[in-house]
Amino acid sequence: MSAETILETRGLTKEFKGFVAVNNVDLKVRRGDIHALIGPNGAGKTTFFNLLTKFLPPTRGTITYQGTDITHERPAQTARRGIVRSFQISAVFPHLTALENVRAALQRNLGTSFHFWKPESSLYHLNGRAMELLDTVDLQAFAHELTVNLPYGRKRALELATTMALEPDLMLLDEPTQGMGHEDVHRVTQLIKKVSQGRTILMVEHNMGVVSSIADRITVLQRGAVIADGPYAEVSQNPQVIEAYMGSADTELQGAH
Repeated sequence: MSAETILETRGLTKEFKGFVAVNNVDLKVRRGDIHALIGPNGAGKTTFFNLLTKFLPPTRGTITYQGTDITHERPAQTARRGIVRSFQISAVFPHLTALENVRAALQRNLGTSFHFWKPESSLYHLNGRAMELLDTVDLQAFAHELTVNLPYGRKRALELATTMALEPDLMLLDEPTQGMGHEDVHRVTQLIKKVSQGRTILMVEHNMGVVSSIADRITVLQRGAVIADGPYAEVSQNPQVIEAYMGSADTELQGAH
């Protein structure tokens, strides 16, 4: 039985003045999966994400979300459909507390983000839900801590909470464990698994240990094109994938079991 496809790209291509960054990519993401997009540096992963979120228009090809062609939609329209992206760089307000950051995201979801003249007390009704979200990512103890003071891994956890506040159907996570120490990587990996309940996640990730432990399916890009697609056990044995990662990453691929 094949699971429902939530997101599909067909022949998705992006060229920059003759350079093909994303080359004829066919991708299917199944509802409820954690789907990892991997590949060497310069493989086109972030450009592909930029096409999905409409930061870039494709040269050709189509993007279908829940059966609707969204190829030429504006970014805000796509976001309203429930496709929410978390960035490579931590995207939280440094001088707000963790609680205030989540509350701001909840407020955005209510459509009241521009009611600047309202007193802060008018947002207190969001505190309960904000604390629930902080609890989900193990940050309840940091609720009243200024975000600028949080360790890096906790900032990324907060970013997961603010992303979840927007109630996405599809979460796009761009390098969620980049720049983290081993302990933080493990914690954030477990959090991603936890928040994936009832959601679909498409993530760009370099860390093979992370990918092998939580991804249901993996798509490998090289020079903008798909060279492999399938479960980790299958993809990690693919000669083209091993060659693409060469040497150090080849052992990384093998060693991540």
